[in-house]
Amino acid sequence: MYVPYEHSGIVDFSQPEIAEKMKKALVEVKNQLGQEYDLVIGGKKLKGNGTFDSINPSKKNQVIGSFQKATADQVDEAVKAGNEAFKSWKTVSPRERANVLMRIAQKMKERRFELTAWQVYEEGKPWAEADGDVAEAIDFHEFYAREAIRYGAEQPLHSYPGENNEYVYIPLGTGAIIPPWNFPLAIMSGMTCAAVVSGNSVVLKPSPDAMAMAAQYVKILEEVGLPDGVVNFITGEDETIGDPLVAHPKIRFIAFTGSREVGLHINELASKLQPGQKWIKRVIAEMGGKDAQIVCADADLDAAADAAVKGAYGYQGQKCSACSRLIIEESVYDEVIELVIEKVKTITVGPVEDQKNWMGPLINKQQYGKVLNYIEIGKEEGELILGGNTLSEEGYFVEPTVFKDIKPGARLEQEEIFGPVLSIIKAKDYDHALEIANDTDYGLTGGVFTKDQLKIDRAKKEFHVGNLYFNRKITGSLVGIQPFGGFNMSGTDTKAGSKDYLLFFQQAQSITQKL
Repeated sequence: MYVPYEHSGIVDFSQPEIAEKMKKALVEVKNQLGQEYDLVIGGKKLKGNGTFDSINPSKKNQVIGSFQKATADQVDEAVKAGNEAFKSWKTVSPRERANVLMRIAQKMKERRFELTAWQVYEEGKPWAEADGDVAEAIDFHEFYAREAIRYGAEQPLHSYPGENNEYVYIPLGTGAIIPPWNFPLAIMSGMTCAAVVSGNSVVLKPSPDAMAMAAQYVKILEEVGLPDGVVNFITGEDETIGDPLVAHPKIRFIAFTGSREVGLHINELASKLQPGQKWIKRVIAEMGGKDAQIVCADADLDAAADAAVKGAYGYQGQKCSACSRLIIEESVYDEVIELVIEKVKTITVGPVEDQKNWMGPLINKQQYGKVLNYIEIGKEEGELILGGNTLSEEGYFVEPTVFKDIKPGARLEQEEIFGPVLSIIKAKDYDHALEIANDTDYGLTGGVFTKDQLKIDRAKKEFHVGNLYFNRKITGSLVGIQPFGGFNMSGTDTKAGSKDYLLFFQQAQSITQKL
C-alpha cells in the first residue's frame, strides 16, 4: 500500500551544494547536445523523411538535438502499434499499471537535476522554473498512480435483492497526446501517464520546441519496462502529421494543450466522423488565457505588486496562467505602479544557463516576433513605462515590459501575448474591476488582493475563472492541491491534478448478474 500522496517540494538553489549539483548536470547535458533521435513505434527505432532541429533559444546557433520528420504513413503505423499494444495492456491490473508510474516517478527523482538541465537548454527555462516543472511531473505520476488504484477498486452501489451489481471503469483505446513546449515535462508526461495508467495506449507527438525533453521521458519509459507500443513517440512537422493523427479513425481520444487556434481546430477535426470510426472522440483542449489580478484599495499593496511581477514575468510570461492584466482601483493606481516598476527593475535577463538570470529568452523566432509586434501595438494603446527593448542577437531576449493606461477592450487587454508584457488598467471601483476582469473570451486564472472578506466572497461567485487565487500570485498550481484548468476559450476545464482527471481516459460499465 502506498503512503498518502504528498507534493514533491522545490529545490533550493541558494544552497551552494545544490547549486553545484545543478552546474554538474548542466555540463553533463551539454555534452549530450546535438544527438539524432529516432521515432519509436511499437518499440522499434525508426527514421523519418529527413530530420529537423530543436535549438537553444538562449543561443540560436546551438542545436539541442535532431529529430525525425515522421510521415503520414508512420502516423498510421504508430496508431496501429498502439491498438495492438492496447489489447494486452488493458488487461493489466490497475495496481500493476500504478506500479509502473511509481517506477517512472522514482527515475525522475533520481534524474531531477539532469531533467531540469535539459529544460534550461531546450526551453530557456530559468533554474527554479525548470525544477518546478520536473517536480510537477513527478507529482502527476505519484498522484495518478494512487488515483488509478482508487478507480480500480470496488465502486459503491446500492444493493438490490436477487442481483449482484458492479460498476467498473475500463480504458478507451489508443489516444493522441499533443503537449505544449512551455511545461515540457509536466504537461507532456502528465497527460501521457494519465492515459497509460488508465489502461490506454498513446501516440505522443511533442511540440517541435520540446522534442528533446519528450525523448528523455520516452527513454525512462523504456528503462522501467513499459511494454512496446503502449507509448509511441513521433516527431515531425505539424502540417504533415498533426491532422492525420487527430483524424485517424482508430484514435479514441485527444489530449491537447496549446494555443486557442490549434485547440479549436483539433476540436473541430475530431468531431468529424471518419470511415471506420465507431465512437465519438473525446477531446481535452487547454488553450490559454488572458489572466487578471485585481488590486483593491484596502490590499497589501507591496505584496500585490510582488505577486503581479512574479506572475507576469515568471518564465518570461510564457505560461497560460501568467498575469498579463493588472487591474488596479484608481485610488491606489499610481502607488501600485511605482511599486511594480521598482520590482521589475530588479529582474535580471540573460542566458539561463547562468544562475543569476531570473528571466530568459522567448521560445523561438515566431514568438519573439509576435511579442515585439504587441509591444508596438501597446505603444499606440497605452503608455510604455518600462522595457520594450530586445537585449541580444544571440538569443530571443526581450526586456520585461510594462504598459499603463491600457483601456478595457484594447487588443493588449484582450489578446493572449505569451510573453513578458504586463498591461495595467485603471478601475473606478471593485464593481468595475470585476467587470473588466471577466470581459475577455478566456477564463483560466485570476486573483484578487484585498483584506475585505466580503469582496473575497463576492469574487468567488462572480470572477469566472477555473483557478481563482486571493492574496497570492496567480501562477504555480500544485497537483492534488490546486487542480488546474479553465473556462470559456481557456479550454474544457478537465482539471489536471484532480480526482476527476482520470475519468477522461476511462468509460464506466455497469454489470448485473441475476443470482
